[in-house]
Amino acid sequence: MDSRKCLAAAAILGFMAVFLGAFGAHGLKDSGFLTRKYGETEAKDYAGMSIPASYKYLLDFETGVRYHMWHALAMGLTGVLMRWHPSKALSAAAWCFALGITLFSGSLYILVAGGPKFLGVPWGMIAPAGGTLLLVGWLALARGAWQVPGAGRS
Repeated sequence: MDSRKCLAAAAILGFMAVFLGAFGAHGLKDSGFLTRKYGETEAKDYAGMSIPASYKYLLDFETGVRYHMWHALAMGLTGVLMRWHPSKALSAAAWCFALGITLFSGSLYILVAGGPKFLGVPWGMIAPAGGTLLLVGWLALARGAWQVPGAGRS
């Protein structure tokens, strides 16, 4: 991926994160969709406490949006670095961020809208693959930033 495509993709991903964040705050939270979909069933939250499933899924959606935005920003930083010094490591970082957002956040969005299994796919099992790509993206970004000539000079 070159810097222009990376920056454009980062901008579009950032837009989508803001759009989906607004949808989560207004379309999911205020509409009652999650309460209607999941009723009053109980679910375990991350601390092991029992909470309404609708609230757990809202938290999952918000987690997807948060990671989506942070990694869209990281992808933008990657694109800026690529302008100065194109490299395979930075290109790999950009691809990892784009695919990681798609798999991690995307699977959480689908999980919330469609439930644990949607179209026969257990969406909660896809998020770890996306999370791994996000981690690899950060390592590739570190390597690419380290390789930028003259970056450590003052």
